[in-house]
Amino acid sequence: MSDRETTPSAGRSGDQDPQEATTGVQGVGAGTPGAAARAVGLFKQYGQGDTAVTALDHVDVEFVRNQFTAIMGPSGSGKSTLMHCMAGLDSATGGSAFIGDTDLSTLRDKEMTALRRDRLGFIFQSFNLVPTLTAAENITLPSDIAGRKVDQDWFGEITSRLGLSQRLTHRPAELSGGQQQRVACARALVSRPEIIFGDEPTGNLDSKSSAEVLSILRTAVDQDNQTVVIVTHDATAAAYADRVIFLADGRIVNELHAPTMDTILATLTGIED
Repeated sequence: MSDRETTPSAGRSGDQDPQEATTGVQGVGAGTPGAAARAVGLFKQYGQGDTAVTALDHVDVEFVRNQFTAIMGPSGSGKSTLMHCMAGLDSATGGSAFIGDTDLSTLRDKEMTALRRDRLGFIFQSFNLVPTLTAAENITLPSDIAGRKVDQDWFGEITSRLGLSQRLTHRPAELSGGQQQRVACARALVSRPEIIFGDEPTGNLDSKSSAEVLSILRTAVDQDNQTVVIVTHDATAAAYADRVIFLADGRIVNELHAPTMDTILATLTGIED
């Protein structure tokens, strides 16, 4: 892991006012330069007729390159659905989701699979490691499937930074939960994706392991110019981000820049009241 000690609200790029909050989020239109991903009028509905449930209600949002964004909201607010639709893990009912300039709605199944494999990194709550493979094999698995050669210098730097150098021959069952999630982080980082999506990446971890994983993601943005978007219910995790967007009833209702624990909790309280 990096020698740099990262704490919530520390080490962010930009000069935003720590108390800055933005409401009434504006539409993103054709997108702005520097957007790693964006949604335009994104709509997701489950079921039909009287039983229809709207998970996303025509959402417009952008995720800026080289920035750490957290998505928060009450249970059922649509935060995981938003991430899944924008990452190509689920299809939208209407509207568009873009990775860079690529409209996901125009891709066939094989093209979508290739985009997820070649341009995106994923970190999930459940780790999603292959139990029969070693840590090293799990880290390089997406590149191996794609037939791409792994940059061994970068592999060595990432695994050393994440404290995995002495664990590369171990299988997941021989690793702690925190070590398994660090393997998942290394897998997401090693291919230098355009954007890393995390769905509750610290949800199954204790506080020490959670802090390690969040520090890894913070360093990836600050040191490696990576773009990170996570869904989380944890204000401590969200405080590592440069920006937090808040959903309620399938809509973005607020956002914070350079958030702190206090501003996050206050915003959540206002949404849930």
